[in-house]
Amino acid sequence: MLKIGEFIYPWGSGHYTRMMRLNAVLEDHIKKKIEVHFSSKDHVYQKLLEKFPNQKDQIHEILMPTPIDGKFGPSVSLSLLNLFLPVSNNPPLVKQITSYLRQESKLYNEIKFDLVINDGDMGSNIIAKNHQIPSLFITNQFRPKLYTSKSYFYPAIIFVSKQIAKATKILVADSPPPYTMCEYNLNFTKEVLKKVVFVGHFTANKNLEKKPISDLEKLIENSEFGYWMRTGNKSTNNGTGERYEQVFHQIEMRNERRIISHAKNNQTIDSVLGKDGKKYSISDALEKKIDWIQIDIGFLSEQEKETVLNLCKYAVVNGSHTVMGEILGGKAKPIIGIPIYDEHTNNIKWAQDKNLGILAVKTRQVINSITKIKDNYNKFQENLDDFSKNFVPNGADNTAKIAASILEQKK
Repeated sequence: MLKIGEFIYPWGSGHYTRMMRLNAVLEDHIKKKIEVHFSSKDHVYQKLLEKFPNQKDQIHEILMPTPIDGKFGPSVSLSLLNLFLPVSNNPPLVKQITSYLRQESKLYNEIKFDLVINDGDMGSNIIAKNHQIPSLFITNQFRPKLYTSKSYFYPAIIFVSKQIAKATKILVADSPPPYTMCEYNLNFTKEVLKKVVFVGHFTANKNLEKKPISDLEKLIENSEFGYWMRTGNKSTNNGTGERYEQVFHQIEMRNERRIISHAKNNQTIDSVLGKDGKKYSISDALEKKIDWIQIDIGFLSEQEKETVLNLCKYAVVNGSHTVMGEILGGKAKPIIGIPIYDEHTNNIKWAQDKNLGILAVKTRQVINSITKIKDNYNKFQENLDDFSKNFVPNGADNTAKIAASILEQKK
């Protein structure tokens, strides 16, 4: 039996999403029987336990160092302070790194992996190289261009990129150039390029089981609206939500229909705001034929998400790479990007440079972006159609094929 380690970085949700889509197709391409071991911490570790309740002995809690949460995404000041001092129950970063590398080394020695696949966890690259085990590093970043951050972050970025470079292969979860959405976050060195493969985006399986149309789907039929997505970990999600609320309070938004997905499995969030200023449940709003202005949803089903993305005029996002790929490439819908940190800014800036969407940092810019997209919709659609035709969606399958090839070569 072949043993594969999947090390998932727990900052945000994109790493987990990609790895689960990869895990779903691994056995389609690897002929031998495989045993997969998952490693992560916090919300990702909990998700793994829920998803694989009968494989708890193959799910390992590894305390990977992550930034300290601030009000809007990671707190730069607290994260820097945490380098040498304990902050928010996090030991000094130096201690965290030492402890986490020991944990991973111990796991390597116990399991005897044949292959490791690391999504965001660069430490596992180092250990795999030391153990002479082939490793695949899945990423949409290498040496990202910095905008709002200070230049003193560049040494850290260079250090991280050197650890990424220790992987056997670096798999970019994006379409090949010139359609690489995360281009401004890469900036590969010449030495590293020989290891790089553009495998494509890890999009969702579209073979959804058709279920009865939900009340939400019925309510939004024949409506023009924007889809406002809140994604990421707690601080990123909440920070995005606060920015959205500032926009919704502007007078220009009084007739602008919107659906806000909160990415929280909490049905108490589900509600409909009518133009009469009253709140309703989704079922009541449908039954009473309420003229709605805003729908808040805690968590959309896959079918509902498909319906919303198919019907929306535009989508508002924070710049998450996974989300942007699904919307721009999979649905060919323009985006308005309100970034939380520099990785997001780079993704959105690239989309804006290709006339696929608009970068909006301030509230007024968001309002103007909605108007601009509506006034120039045909032009945006033309560019999106071209991008969508060249969009590579099968990153999970392509990665599984590479994993199978490496395991075959090990015989």
